[in-house]
Amino acid sequence: MIGTKVHLRVRMGAHDAHYAGELVDGARILALFGDLATELLIAIDGDEGLFRAYESIDFLAPVFSGDYIEATAELVRLGATSRQMRFEARKVVTNVRKNGVATSAGDRLADPVVVCRAVGTCVTPKELQRRVVEAPDLILTAAIVGAEITRAQTPHLPISPREIADEAARCRDAGASVIHLHVRNPDGTPSQSSKLFGEAIAAIRDKTDVIIQTSTGGAVGMSIDERVGPLQCRPEMATLNCGTLNFGDDVFVNTRPEIRDLAARIRAAGSIAELECYEVGHVEEGLRLAAEGVISAPLHFQFVLGVPGGIGATEGAVQFMRSLIPAGATWGVAAVGRYQQAMTELAMRLGGHARVGLEDNIYLSKGILSEGSAPLVKRAAEYAKTIGRRVVEPERARELLGVK
Repeated sequence: MIGTKVHLRVRMGAHDAHYAGELVDGARILALFGDLATELLIAIDGDEGLFRAYESIDFLAPVFSGDYIEATAELVRLGATSRQMRFEARKVVTNVRKNGVATSAGDRLADPVVVCRAVGTCVTPKELQRRVVEAPDLILTAAIVGAEITRAQTPHLPISPREIADEAARCRDAGASVIHLHVRNPDGTPSQSSKLFGEAIAAIRDKTDVIIQTSTGGAVGMSIDERVGPLQCRPEMATLNCGTLNFGDDVFVNTRPEIRDLAARIRAAGSIAELECYEVGHVEEGLRLAAEGVISAPLHFQFVLGVPGGIGATEGAVQFMRSLIPAGATWGVAAVGRYQQAMTELAMRLGGHARVGLEDNIYLSKGILSEGSAPLVKRAAEYAKTIGRRVVEPERARELLGVK
């Protein structure tokens, strides 16, 4: 439900003009928002409900008779009876209104003008709700180690099996049902050693019941045989990079034959592949893998946003990538650095899942960094509740992801 949008387009007529014979008053725009809110309530509850209050209204540009206004409403929060919505009205066509030009002249605007934004809350009493609105399930993944972050950046980076298990348990308590796992050598350097992964996985399983998802991405220049070390431990899930990427100043090379080799090895290990997509083309490649039978449904896509050299961390990118996802598949967002909170919260509003943690975010305040990944999971879980998402336990996550 969160992220559901409705639209309408209306031409302002002479009867809408209130000031100086041409200027449309703001109440007319709010009336459009009211109509949109009613449509959203009918879609959600099967009842028109009641508009309770506006939290904010910003009139940003004038509207005149003859203008075409396109208005949208989006559901952003869902309570037991309250439904918070975000509204926007844009001018898409306008009269020219210039000397020497016919009064009937008009222009379609290449760049629509936002004329009003607002946030409001509606209420549908319980007894009038004709549909049962269940909070959509949300899987939170915690990336607690990573391949790039160092102990110089945060002393809480877990390295030993016990440290990793303790951090996994803290993240589980905060709301994570999946642990995205890298391991380190004792000196802190990244490793794909099956021995180190085995020790870390055993320690986590002794401590908590999370799904363990290992990485097959490896480091730049690492061979396929080195990258698949974690698969010897038969993790429940493993990531599969779906293409080559300019990763900052480096290049992560994943040729199409290598991708298929890795996918086959993940399947042979009895693991579920999470398709890591740093570009739109990577989503397409994941779909090809499924069509070829190299991976099996249900499919899970992870959009990795904001990596220098990869797709940007924008709402447009998320909207387009999720439009490619087939029915029955799940998707989530992992955004790096300062983009992590905004993009993972966007994913939650749009019905996706989210990955947070130190691996993806090293730009936080020292207070949060020094406490590790669990506070990031807790913050995501708290936000999810405010928008009506239900953070699931590991067993429910296993059902959603097809993990056996």
